[in-house]
Amino acid sequence: MGVLDGKVVLVTGGGNGIGRETALLAAREGAKVVVNDLGGSLSGGDEGDAGPAEKVAAEIRAAGGEAVSNSDSVTDMKAVQGMIEQAKDTYGTLDSIINPAGILRDGMFHKMSESDWDSVIDVHLRGSFNVTRAAVELFREKESGSFVLFTSTSGIIGNIGQANYAAAKMGIVGLSRIIAMEGERKNIRSNVIAPFAWTRMIASIPVKDEAGAQRVERIKNSMRADQVAQLAIALCADKAKTVSGQIFIVRGNEVILCDQPRPIKSVARMEGWTPESIIDQAFPAMQGSFFGLGASASVFPYDPV
Repeated sequence: MGVLDGKVVLVTGGGNGIGRETALLAAREGAKVVVNDLGGSLSGGDEGDAGPAEKVAAEIRAAGGEAVSNSDSVTDMKAVQGMIEQAKDTYGTLDSIINPAGILRDGMFHKMSESDWDSVIDVHLRGSFNVTRAAVELFREKESGSFVLFTSTSGIIGNIGQANYAAAKMGIVGLSRIIAMEGERKNIRSNVIAPFAWTRMIASIPVKDEAGAQRVERIKNSMRADQVAQLAIALCADKAKTVSGQIFIVRGNEVILCDQPRPIKSVARMEGWTPESIIDQAFPAMQGSFFGLGASASVFPYDPV
């Protein structure tokens, strides 16, 4: 007996990394799986390949599970609608979507091209819109369904050279929150995960110094894609029906619940503010509560558990 017995799950980006491990675990936990992967390069600049998705689906079937493959792009709404129909035609319904599909086009913001911006926004943010919008009416009719979307500490905390990626990933946080709020009455849940894991996306990030090399080794040896998959699958289970609208980080064997922006300090002036009084009084009063500009490594400087 698994936590997803009888469920049908669509996993995007299921040919590699977190998506692959999630698809395999979903099947082991009793789900019937639609494995989607465009099969493209990490930068998303090619036509793709049906092989990676089918390889994972075949591995599931060889282990006694049920799975079909799909190699369409999450950036195409009609294609995503086709994924939903494929799940319904093959297995009769769809219960959850897990959406780690993604690309990287890193670069300093002052050098970033429009195409690199558009491509990353298209896959991550538009892709998340497509998979949720294409399924939400079905979930409303069923009065049940769950989405697991993926954000990043590059957005929550920040990493240099990833303005496009960070913007898309923070957009996904907002999207998930509204889906969760609007879906509550219909038992539709949505949560996001910011993963630390050794994947081809992480492997592509340039290492520029010894500290960076050591950090990469920590990720490679201690933070695996299969550890992220455990939370992704748990969030789809009926037993997790009270969990919605949350932001999680997975770092090795750590599962971390993040806070969400809420007021932390305020100042008031009975006679009202001027730009000068804000500079002289308000900013100094708040200075101790300002957040620094350190990257995610400054927030997580310790080795993962």
